[in-house]
Amino acid sequence: MARIAVIGAGMGAMAAAARLAVAGHRVTVYERAATHGGGVGRMTRDGFAFDTGPGLLHLPAVYRDLFVKTGKESLEQSLGLVQVDPASAHVFADGTSVALPNASRAGVVQALDEAVGAGAGERWSELVNRARAVWDATRRPLLEEPLLADPEYLEALGHDPYPGLRKRGLFRRSTPPVLSAVAERELKDPRLAALLESHALAYGLDPRTAPAGAAVLPYMEQTFGSWYVRGGMRGLADVVYERCRKRRVEFVFGAEVVAVAEKDGRAAGVELADGRVDEADTVVAGVSPGVLRRIAPAACGPAVRPGPPVPPGRCTVFLALRGARAAGAAHRTVVHAPDRGAELAGIFGEGAPHYRPTVTVLRPDDPDVRPDEGHEAVTLTATVAPHGRVDWADEATAAGFAERMLDAAEGLLPGLRDRLLWHEVRTPADTERATGAEGGGVPAPVLAGGGGAFLRTANATPLSGLYLAGGFAHPGGGLAHAGMSGTMAAGLIVSGADWRGSQ
Repeated sequence: MARIAVIGAGMGAMAAAARLAVAGHRVTVYERAATHGGGVGRMTRDGFAFDTGPGLLHLPAVYRDLFVKTGKESLEQSLGLVQVDPASAHVFADGTSVALPNASRAGVVQALDEAVGAGAGERWSELVNRARAVWDATRRPLLEEPLLADPEYLEALGHDPYPGLRKRGLFRRSTPPVLSAVAERELKDPRLAALLESHALAYGLDPRTAPAGAAVLPYMEQTFGSWYVRGGMRGLADVVYERCRKRRVEFVFGAEVVAVAEKDGRAAGVELADGRVDEADTVVAGVSPGVLRRIAPAACGPAVRPGPPVPPGRCTVFLALRGARAAGAAHRTVVHAPDRGAELAGIFGEGAPHYRPTVTVLRPDDPDVRPDEGHEAVTLTATVAPHGRVDWADEATAAGFAERMLDAAEGLLPGLRDRLLWHEVRTPADTERATGAEGGGVPAPVLAGGGGAFLRTANATPLSGLYLAGGFAHPGGGLAHAGMSGTMAAGLIVSGADWRGSQ
């Protein structure tokens, strides 16, 4: 039985901790905050409850597998996991609206034909079908296996597997290089283009630079569905934490790790802010690249990919509304920006945050998140530039941007300001304070293509005995991907460097 120290109580770190404990190791988790979950938080006030992190789960099989491998109770026996239908609704810049059913190809085709025009659904379906080739080509190397340091392997992942349409004529060229080119060339309608690009933007990816293979993001959502946890997504973090506790994982909260202790060239424990050093045979770190560079500089060799310096963050507005939720309202509606160019410049360029953003409106039909049937809890979210490039600690900047988010949502929620009891704003500056991630950046899932620029830090580091888990490690951000990272870190520790997944 080895002693294993886990830094951070985020989803990937806890997934690794549970699996390692089941394998017979003595696991202790050190978390700087007062609670578990990392970015999967919860805010409550006056009987209202809001998720401060992801609002939906995709690829629930990741957590189903975690629960199968670590105990008797299944994921569904542990919490109320339900599919949302429609999966999403969209309001485009020209006022066109469409509701897309959950995990139904035929239903999506019909809905787009009716909303956008005849043939729109088939064009979208053909693109999603091509994205399936990306899924088939990258599922194992990107989602089920640890990232290897082999140059030929990394070079292969740097090539985009998206099978784009070939141009006709003398100068034929296949595979559009970036997602925006796919949208323009294959969808031929600005509304369908906005639909495709919104999937990338939701993960903090710029469609003008994201590889064409990013089309796999809507493929995964449309194929495997969108899921919600009754009472809020924080419930998923709670049951993973409880599973760890049942497996005798020890948690130490309010314990900031300031350094990974080393002995004879390998990780040997953790040094805490109070000066104490706790010895360990192996260390798992669920931290951002900046924190990793600070606490374990020896781990930041060529195999550690920091990715973009600081990815975009999220601005979130929690709304406590009087009046009942409208019958038939979609759980998730994306209200698209009227000027996508200005929005992309504001997020990824040097533009100021004075544009009206694309806003995701979450309206869960869940009595557990509101005081009674005469009120409604609504969450607005927008992808924004990280703290630092924009000073999100400036109250006027945050308040002005929140007002533009309210303007965007008002068409969906008539009389919004008259219904408003109160609202709270969370910016990337708040995320940075809560999670420690520099700039409040939220990492995106890994993608093939782009010369390997969209890969993340490998789970095994150059410092022997130190492994990485969580959204900033392979295979990247998002609830499901974070869970996969925990699987990979645990697999490497238990089975050695030759571990290549469950198959």
